[in-house]
Amino acid sequence: MKIIGQSVFRKESWEKVTGKAKYTNDFEPKEMLFGKLVTSPYGHAKINHIDTSEAIKMRGVRAVITGGKFPLTGEEMRDRPPIAVDRVRYYGEVVAIVVADTLATAQLAASQIHISYAPLPVVNSPSAALQPGAPLLHENLGSYEKIAGVYPVPGTNIASKIKIRKGNIRKGWEESEVSVQSTFSFNPSDHAAMETRCSFAQIHEDGKVEITSSSQAPFMIKKLMATYFGIPTGNILVKTPLVGGAYGGKASVQLEILAYIASKAVNGRLVKVVNDREEDMVTSPGHIGLEATVKLGSTKDGILKAAELLYLWDGGAYSDKSIDLARAGAVDCTGPYRIENIYCDSLCMYTNHPYPAPFRGFSHSEVHFAFERTMDMLAKKLNMDPLDFRYNNAIKPGDTTPTQVKLTRSSVGNVQKCITRLKELIHWDDGQRIEVGENTIRAKGVSCIWKTSTIDTNASSGVILTFNPDGSINLMSGVVEIGTGTKTILAQILAERLKMPVEKIHVQMLVNTQNTPEHWKTVASRATFMAGRAVLNAADDVILQLKERAACILRAPAEDLEVGYEKVFLRDDPDIHIPVKDIAYGFVYPNGNTVGGQIIGSGTYTLRHMTRLDKETGAGKPGPEWTVGAQGVEIEIDTRAYRYRLLKAVSVIDIGRVLNQKTAEGQVMGAMNIGLSFGGRETFIFDKYARVLNPQLRTYRPIRFGEQPEYIVDFVETPQIDAPYGARGVGEHGLIGMPAALANSLSAALGVELRHLPLTPELLWRTKERGT
Repeated sequence: MKIIGQSVFRKESWEKVTGKAKYTNDFEPKEMLFGKLVTSPYGHAKINHIDTSEAIKMRGVRAVITGGKFPLTGEEMRDRPPIAVDRVRYYGEVVAIVVADTLATAQLAASQIHISYAPLPVVNSPSAALQPGAPLLHENLGSYEKIAGVYPVPGTNIASKIKIRKGNIRKGWEESEVSVQSTFSFNPSDHAAMETRCSFAQIHEDGKVEITSSSQAPFMIKKLMATYFGIPTGNILVKTPLVGGAYGGKASVQLEILAYIASKAVNGRLVKVVNDREEDMVTSPGHIGLEATVKLGSTKDGILKAAELLYLWDGGAYSDKSIDLARAGAVDCTGPYRIENIYCDSLCMYTNHPYPAPFRGFSHSEVHFAFERTMDMLAKKLNMDPLDFRYNNAIKPGDTTPTQVKLTRSSVGNVQKCITRLKELIHWDDGQRIEVGENTIRAKGVSCIWKTSTIDTNASSGVILTFNPDGSINLMSGVVEIGTGTKTILAQILAERLKMPVEKIHVQMLVNTQNTPEHWKTVASRATFMAGRAVLNAADDVILQLKERAACILRAPAEDLEVGYEKVFLRDDPDIHIPVKDIAYGFVYPNGNTVGGQIIGSGTYTLRHMTRLDKETGAGKPGPEWTVGAQGVEIEIDTRAYRYRLLKAVSVIDIGRVLNQKTAEGQVMGAMNIGLSFGGRETFIFDKYARVLNPQLRTYRPIRFGEQPEYIVDFVETPQIDAPYGARGVGEHGLIGMPAALANSLSAALGVELRHLPLTPELLWRTKERGT
């Protein structure tokens, strides 16, 4: 039986295609109240006065809640009040919550709350935040509670500073005969998930807190709510149904806190808080911005010798996950290349912008945009083919990462093989730049990618298996189904291990922290690896139990038995067997005697040998493996109007082993689409007061249907020894190199160096015609 590699239909597909799938906002019992957020119209201002008198008098209004009496929150560092106190630090920050019988009433009452503000000077970029005399956004930075690995600089706007020091940078520059240096930037943006964020909460009479949320991290909600509000963890129950897109944005904990606060204000009644689109874009956390300076040095033969990097991350008004994003960007700061001497500072900066959540790729597409653009510039200066330059410098087993982890064939795969295959698929030898008409140019751009997971060193995953009387199995995992198909992959892993039809494995989609085993978070392309290992351990548990039970009935040693094909059979004589369904709930002898009961298996997996990064050098092992790949984009541009079409986008990724062909292809294509949209279309536009001018999908413009290129996806398979059936994580990697490859293609077409995203026709015109 071979189920691994097959394109198995997703377990939840029928619910979704028939429209019967239930998402968080679909649950609306009669007793539910509704919360409406009142948010700041300023990027930075003092709150002089809040008048709630008219709102509270309205019929149907149950409570109006303002800040000042709640603990500071924040996953890495506790610097954020759930509701603004004394001043607001970003456009869209929550200033009050209205709780009412209906959403319409809550919205009307919210409009009747009158707030007097006194505008304050704003910090509108990471570089401005670093300037002497910049407005200080967090005067109490030195006193905030924080976890290990967070390094704030009190008296500045630096929320955390991560340093990477590998080799000897001075020696690297001495050995370099050719160098290039450039700067790059892009503003924060949005995840633009179809489902806006939604949470509802209630406090039961026995003190138990029940929260339902559209989240990637229900167990983190449980942990943080206990920490913030002093609630025993056993008294907190979090449920997560199907999630309608997330891309990292639903890994942060925000609305869950507000829903709990709202419930507490109305004596524990059930209260829902759901974002409208504008709130989802600017009030809840978005996608981080970056300003980067990259300097690379090589020999005249094109061998990289030095990389000196400064990454200034737009951490927004509050640090939350931006500290972790700055750390992740530092970990893989150079792309998948062998560089002996690296000097990198990665600073998480406070600004008066909406604060960021993780974004698919977790700061890697951002870093790769800057680094891979510089790689093209250096290749051009060396008069070398950009793909050959990358091939010659590709990292290999035996080399070390920027954090000084020695790589193996298992942990890094084969970058060069990915480059070779990309070269074929994108027809690189036909020419990088071709003039196809008087004002029309076709051009190709490439990039290489890699990513590990900066993950908690004690991150773990658990799985429970229960048998049904017909021999089928119920699989329960804390992985959230956010559109990745991971729970179907887990069913395939189990079916392969037990040699049984995948149709007879029933997967529980709902996550309930009271009875679902914990999975750290559904982020970082970790679900298949961690939960897959837990599934294999749980499978071994039930195999042992089945063998022990069958041994009594078949009168044979357990070690002589095999499990598969829905039977337990004698290894040397399969005709001697017993069906699994006859013993899954115990075996009943003819006289009525019974042996055993329902078989329940369990398995857990915890990442091994992970370490924190050294504060001064960044040395440490942040993740178990590096998924690598090579990507390319082909465009056609009208050099008069600077409009361009995306013709082709190619990804070749060393996936280790393909577990589900169509799901893997779909994940990579979806990620490529997001990467091209981020690189070519999406951005927040800020005015001089740090207000977001385009917080709606009419003016914030992701790629539309019909604007996509032809997507080509292929895989290299270099198995990862410790992974389930050798498979590496691939949920994010299709995105990582797309902005860089797009920028490289357009730079080649126009003969200019593009350094800012998104790559709109106006930007192309301005860069080409005005040199700005």
